[in-house]
Amino acid sequence: MDLRDAHDWFIDVLNEVSVQFQKVPGSAIFLRYVKSSYQNDPIRSAVELFLFLFAVRYLLAPKYSTSKKSYVKLTDEEVDELVDEWAPEPLMAPQTAFEEAENEKRPVIVGPTGPKSKLSNGRMVTNVASYNFYNLAGNETLKEKAIQTLRMYGVGPCGPPGFYGTQDVHMKVEADIATHLGTSACIVYAQAFSTISSVIPAFSKRGDIIVADEAVNFAIRKGMQISRSSIRWYKHNDMEDLQNVLASVVKEQARKPLTRRFIITEGLFENIGDMVNLVKVVELKQRYKFRLILDETWSFGVLGRTGAGVTEHQGVNVREVDMLVGSLAGPLCAGGGFCAGSNEIVEHQRLSASAYTFSAALPAMLATTASEVLSMLETNGEMLGQIRENIKTMWAQLDPRSEWVQCRSATENPIMMLALKPEVVASRKLGIADQEQLLQEMVDEALANSVMTTRVKSMPRGINVTAKDVGWELQPALKVCITTGLTRKEVERTGTVIRHAITKVMKVRR
Repeated sequence: MDLRDAHDWFIDVLNEVSVQFQKVPGSAIFLRYVKSSYQNDPIRSAVELFLFLFAVRYLLAPKYSTSKKSYVKLTDEEVDELVDEWAPEPLMAPQTAFEEAENEKRPVIVGPTGPKSKLSNGRMVTNVASYNFYNLAGNETLKEKAIQTLRMYGVGPCGPPGFYGTQDVHMKVEADIATHLGTSACIVYAQAFSTISSVIPAFSKRGDIIVADEAVNFAIRKGMQISRSSIRWYKHNDMEDLQNVLASVVKEQARKPLTRRFIITEGLFENIGDMVNLVKVVELKQRYKFRLILDETWSFGVLGRTGAGVTEHQGVNVREVDMLVGSLAGPLCAGGGFCAGSNEIVEHQRLSASAYTFSAALPAMLATTASEVLSMLETNGEMLGQIRENIKTMWAQLDPRSEWVQCRSATENPIMMLALKPEVVASRKLGIADQEQLLQEMVDEALANSVMTTRVKSMPRGINVTAKDVGWELQPALKVCITTGLTRKEVERTGTVIRHAITKVMKVRR
């Protein structure tokens, strides 16, 4: 067969293939598509041909067995030996001798909590270790309301808010909080701790930037950890350092894709007790175009003319705060938490906040209690006036009259943090453990004189975690919680007992 014969044969084959192909249904449409595609965009045709050939190659490739054993088979004796040698890592570090001794002496309250509490050993003590600021734990009106709600709605809704868990009392307390704060909307969570730790990851994701005060509480830290965002810290309540960090972030991100940026701080700091300079924070937030998440867990219900929090206390427009998070379990003696803001902020959380979506809704009786306490704060100004008078009375007994400790809390804070003075710590060369030991002895001495107080406590370090890994570390302090359940004379006596306990311990441990 010469070249001409081969050419004629090849042409006959192509014609035969074309005839057979045209008999296939839809072949004319396919041919028109290929012709128009090649004329209009030949590169696309080449890519499609490559993908077609790749698919054919993939389908015709030989199969491989996933059951082929590529590991070394161990004998039963070797397996038993490895199992015996395996030691699981503990979930937490073992208790220290100090922690064991503290747990053995820990007082146990029998019966209801109040300004006067009965311990398991039968003694009656003055209780300044509980967050019962307005003595609401024993309020008969609130008890009766809670009982009525319990009989009508039952103990709990037994379902998440988005799936038959929302009741009319939940909608009412959300509206009450929004009205009390002056925001457009509000969302209520079933647990105070999980509120802020769910709000943060609902908005801040991987690649976003969070600038946070180094002294923020543990719930905020967990929320930031869950969000997987880039975190930058600024020195506690240092507005100059905050400005430097914000300017640095803006400069670094100038040539990068736009990300969401947040400032996170507290109204009254849980670990320190002092107050944020919200006016300055809002000013910097607007200048550098950040969003602001403000945790008012301990300031809501305490600060301001009606207890609306640090925004009311410092005269800041609440709409300047993008997300205002608070607790219903602290000063309000109810349960759960909330996040207030714009309608868009709130509605986003109903689908994106894990603690709202996957947790059972707040029990109806707690929602009713929160609404009742808010009404009391708005109509009964004597509640706030009395707690502030008791705070001043306790301050007069402790901070200026003790040569050993100083109160680092804001003067409006009903939780007084009494830390050893820096000169005392320096002169005695006291480490963190030494300070905790001294403070615990002060707590024990006060309890021996029928006054129950406590220490500021934080989550223990993880296993093999050093101070360098932690960064900022909480300074130990006594915690004294003021309540309106005590008269002026009782507050004075309580403060005197605590001051004498501090003096006695410090003089004995020279």
